[in-house]
Amino acid sequence: LRELAATLRLLRRTTKCLELLADQLHMLKHISPWEYQEVRRVLGHGSGFDSPGFRRVREVSPELGQVFHELLREQGITVVEMYQRGREFEDLYQLAELLIEWDERLTLWRVHHYKLVERIIGDSVVGTQGTPVEVLGNLVHKTRYPELWRARNELTALSHERDGDRLIVR
Repeated sequence: LRELAATLRLLRRTTKCLELLADQLHMLKHISPWEYQEVRRVLGHGSGFDSPGFRRVREVSPELGQVFHELLREQGITVVEMYQRGREFEDLYQLAELLIEWDERLTLWRVHHYKLVERIIGDSVVGTQGTPVEVLGNLVHKTRYPELWRARNELTALSHERDGDRLIVR
């Protein structure tokens, strides 16, 4: 991961994979809720989150965040400062934006997956892993890099302070 150019290239490719994966879920909307019950019998207690691919996503996401923060520490700057001085830290800026994209794509996949599950088996039942579907719905609000998302609020507040505007940040 210390080879930043290669990391940026690979992260762009993986975010595109997530986009394509989410799009593929839509074909399952064409299966009836009753017909899906046959598919579900074959799935047993397995789920997409148990797949080797999603297991790796859960492993690599924190690692990416740790490396990003190590790079920030090496430069002696915060996330907000990196955004404010973007031209000086272009590679870090690009990495931060790709991490946001990665996080957003994972969230969008979760939203699409949850809505598909809700549409086919319902939202008040137990899913294939034996977990209530509502738990799946709650995962939609989970972010992997909250500090990158919070930085937007901080930057907006700083901008308003500079301009003398009153802004309420909750």
